Amino acid sequence: MADDWAAVAKAISARLEELGMTQLDAAAKSKVAPATIRELQYNKVPRRRNPRTLEALSEALDWPADYLSNVLAGTSAEPHADEANDPVLQKLDDVLEQLHELRTRVEAVERRQEREDEQP
Repeated sequence: MADDWAAVAKAISARLEELGMTQLDAAAKSKVAPATIRELQYNKVPRRRNPRTLEALSEALDWPADYLSNVLAGTSAEPHADEANDPVLQKLDDVLEQLHELRTRVEAVERRQEREDEQP
């Protein structure tokens, strides 16, 4: 099976969104260059990478070290069926979504306040 860089890109994007992280946050945590993360996230330069790059990024995204390598190879495990129907996990997903929404709103208010403070 060929390497699935599109699946890696999709996994990274979804996880950054889920965790409310930016590429720069992931870069700082993983010690992977922001440009490399951008290439991976947007599947700009699908080429062989040092295995440590995917390991470091996996760990920075709170996954097992081999997670993105497994996604790349098409061998990542799907969530167990019980997890898909777990009401606690569903509620957690709702809370995370609301938290992300609140962060977005607070950032917008902060930007608006900064603009108002800059006006004479």
